[in-house]
Amino acid sequence: MKITYLGHSTLSIETKDKTLLIDPFITANELAKDIDINKLQADYILVTHAHQDHILDVEVIAKRTGAKIISNYEIVTYFEAKGIEGHPMNHGGKWKFDFGTVHYTNAVHSSSFPDGTYGGQPGGFVIETKHHRLYIAGDTALTYDMKLIPDVIGELDLAILPVGDNFTMGIDEAIKASKFLSCNKVLGIHFDTFGYIKIDHKEAFEKFAKAKKELYLLPIGENIKI
Repeated sequence: MKITYLGHSTLSIETKDKTLLIDPFITANELAKDIDINKLQADYILVTHAHQDHILDVEVIAKRTGAKIISNYEIVTYFEAKGIEGHPMNHGGKWKFDFGTVHYTNAVHSSSFPDGTYGGQPGGFVIETKHHRLYIAGDTALTYDMKLIPDVIGELDLAILPVGDNFTMGIDEAIKASKFLSCNKVLGIHFDTFGYIKIDHKEAFEKFAKAKKELYLLPIGENIKI
């Protein structure tokens, strides 16, 4: 499985047979100016919540690629009205897709579309394939519910957590989250895009190392494999 960071909270996840795009926000992100959305592939687009910095490029990419939206009922309904096929989910549920199983997890945040339309409750995902299991937290505060993920779903290979603070958990809370999740490898997202969420990378790496955890802060366009 290859995970490519496309800036902010946007990820491309390549499984054996399918490509998943997570929270596409690229064209308005100056830091991601070298990413061409017309070249991105997607069989599915997973959306954690309805804020503009997570859904901006969903419609354009989905209509070009034919990708199916996976999200909560309200977000899927919103995009279905635009002619885009989707699969609705809600907290605690799971569904087996052709690339693996998706679990829809809790997140503590807010969710509304830029036009004011209600975006349902925010969420996260655990993606299980034949050989891998990763958690995408979405925008969230630290929550004790994270302890349930390894207990109920199983051991994680990677936790993808927001680390920018202010609107979500920060570095210290992400370390605590990794402990709740019993996962030593964390890929940071939702940082540096704008002033409120700029972080000190050196300090972040030092804190994770002190906690005996491994932090990845990928340059935009770079990837890791699990």
